[in-house]
Amino acid sequence: MARWCYRHRLVVLVLWVGVLFGVGAVGTSAGSDYSNDFALPGTDSTRANELLEKARPGGAGDAGTVVWRVADGSVRDADVRSRIEPALREIAGMDGIGAVNGPYGDEPGAAARISEDGRTAYAEVAFAERANSVPTELAEAVVDTAGAAAGDGLRVEVGGEAIARIQQATGGTSELVGIAAAAVVLFLAFGSFFAMLLPIVVAVFGVGIGLFSTMLLSHGTGIPDLAPLLGSLVGLGVGIDYALFIVTRHRRALLHGEDPVTSVGVALNTAGRAVVFAGATVCIALAGMLVMNLRFLDGVVIATTLTVVLSVLAAVTLLPALLGFLGPRVLSRRQRRRLAEQGPERGATSGLAVRWSAQVQRRPRSLIALAVVALTVLALPVLSLRLGATDHGNHPEDQTTRQAYDLLADGFGPGFNGPLVVVAEDARPDAVRRLTARVEGDEGVARVVALPPAGGVSLVQIVPTTSPQSLDTDRLIDRLRDDHLPQAGVDGHVGGVTAVFKDFAEKTGERLPYFVAAIVGLGFFLLLIAFRSLLVPLTAAVMNLVAAAASFGVVVAVFQWGWGLELIGLDRSGPISAFLPVIMLSLLFGLSMDYQVFLVSRMHEEWMHTKDNARAVRVGLAETSRVINSAALIMICVFLAFVLSGDMQAVVAGAGLAVAVAVDAFILRTALVPALMHLLGRSNWWLPGWLDRRLPHLAVEGSEVPSGTGPAGAGRSGAAAVTGGSAVHGFVRTVEGGPVAGAVVTLRSIDGAALDRVRSLADGSYVLAAPAPGAYLLGVTEEGGAEHTRRVTTGDGPLVQDVELAEDGADVH
Repeated sequence: MARWCYRHRLVVLVLWVGVLFGVGAVGTSAGSDYSNDFALPGTDSTRANELLEKARPGGAGDAGTVVWRVADGSVRDADVRSRIEPALREIAGMDGIGAVNGPYGDEPGAAARISEDGRTAYAEVAFAERANSVPTELAEAVVDTAGAAAGDGLRVEVGGEAIARIQQATGGTSELVGIAAAAVVLFLAFGSFFAMLLPIVVAVFGVGIGLFSTMLLSHGTGIPDLAPLLGSLVGLGVGIDYALFIVTRHRRALLHGEDPVTSVGVALNTAGRAVVFAGATVCIALAGMLVMNLRFLDGVVIATTLTVVLSVLAAVTLLPALLGFLGPRVLSRRQRRRLAEQGPERGATSGLAVRWSAQVQRRPRSLIALAVVALTVLALPVLSLRLGATDHGNHPEDQTTRQAYDLLADGFGPGFNGPLVVVAEDARPDAVRRLTARVEGDEGVARVVALPPAGGVSLVQIVPTTSPQSLDTDRLIDRLRDDHLPQAGVDGHVGGVTAVFKDFAEKTGERLPYFVAAIVGLGFFLLLIAFRSLLVPLTAAVMNLVAAAASFGVVVAVFQWGWGLELIGLDRSGPISAFLPVIMLSLLFGLSMDYQVFLVSRMHEEWMHTKDNARAVRVGLAETSRVINSAALIMICVFLAFVLSGDMQAVVAGAGLAVAVAVDAFILRTALVPALMHLLGRSNWWLPGWLDRRLPHLAVEGSEVPSGTGPAGAGRSGAAAVTGGSAVHGFVRTVEGGPVAGAVVTLRSIDGAALDRVRSLADGSYVLAAPAPGAYLLGVTEEGGAEHTRRVTTGDGPLVQDVELAEDGADVH
């Protein structure tokens, strides 16, 4: 497939461009119909809302609020009324507005819309549609009309979900910032402008088609307005990272002398297979959210999974086509010049990565101790994690919804922004009066109003003394349900937005352990199949939980405790939205699996060829740490850019995931995991024989040769027959000419992966199978010594290569 995409690159590019613009045109014309459904069947608040709908049928439109406050005097003054009333009449006459109920009329409840000090008042604006369906032009007209009445000591602000939607940061701002930051990292990693562009272009195609498709799907299924933002956050991160892994492997093969089309095939057959496996694990982790049985999360699963699938598809089809357009220009000018002047590079890895890998091997216990201390400090705040919901009080101070929220809290009390409603069907009037009297005596209640019954449903509105996010408000809801309603003899239910979020948080907390068990167990099983080991997947599962605890600890410290909150443009802390831990855990476990696969697959390959655990861990870390750290740095940049999104949930998710990726890549995969694997030794790769026989086989990475067989087993004799391709054969001798028996002779791809491995016979002879004509690396290792490697090139027939072993190296003839 890679070669086909490479050779038919124009066709592939035209198809992708056509799909992007086609889906984009349809999605833009159809618009979106996102909806947030936090209701849970069977909960007390859901039953209350069902009875509210029965009492007030047709009241499904969004409610907005126009709030005004005078610096001096009273809102009842004639000059204030002369400015506010015309504005309210104009809003009431707009197409799409159902009604406007202000404080100046004679209808019941009008006087209650003015604060006790007479300086604050509000009017309720009933939209005909839900917030997600309210036209942007209408919401903007309401804000502009209300704002025009302000001035000369009169403040006017507007609240409501429909208004909050038009205040969000301009679409694409965080994505553009994340892409720009990723471009800088890619340029530093590749040193080539064209190579830097490739991952970005691939990610943009995947995310773009994913977002437009999500817009279309929102008309047929419930998708929350947070879903496309999370989809773009995840899609950009994994899309750029997956393309980075493939381009890195392609560039390495080019530097080792492969021609471009062969190099693309090698890159897709190795890194491409790992990318597909990694993408599948991310999708499986995302699908784990379905275990929660929360309708709100179903739309998030659809949007994020679709974007990840498209990103993987773009990486394995569009990327080879783009590589075909670039050819050798994917390398920097300096690399192309050095390749032309000095010839292909050898497969040795050197530099900082090698030195760090050796350091980990020398001091594993010290590194483990330092990592455990750092992770413990980061994770400690998670012990005080409290799930809840954010509201307009968490919006930035310069937004009108936040200012309207603050004006209402100052004028009518902090609980006014989250009133509760007790709903009872066929309740006796005397029982409702007893309930009202009991609730009035509760210290957590600021005001109680028994509303006229409607449709056989009795309503009691309760304004708490504390804010909707306060723990005391949650306790008041519990007292209403457990004490006041039963003792008053009322079979009622407590509803309202605050009660809905409380029930949502409780149900999420109850189901969270099952969700964690599901995704951890599934990840363990996948790694068990891939690496044929018990300790490797067990270590990965524990490390994932550690990374999650550390990231949530930082989230609690910043967003719940308020440490450093002002640095990201926010000024009010609160509980963590109940659905965010589920979303973050899904993404974190998926991304952690990616890094674990890329790291351990190289270690596993080396272990299979040498059976030397120390060497396997050292080589695997040295050869993968740079690309993993580069990928992680890109992820961090993309996630942190979403702090600019203006959406509180996206801000928390972006910051939390950035911390999680940093912990995972720079502490766990770079230090703690390899250090533990050094201490565990050969036990890392132990698997009971009975289990090994029953497990299916899954190859994470394929052969690095264009065609032919994969790596041979370690037990083959030096005279084994060659069944395909060509052969490399000869004798291993000492300097004096004597035969060397038992020397390990390995044929490697130009990229360093072992393709065949034998031991020389008693006369020093060996025979290796070369899958196809081309350049290879021939390595020879005498018992207890280091491997000596030389480059060889095979043709259509057998290649004779004698090896002379000396103390300072091997001489190939």
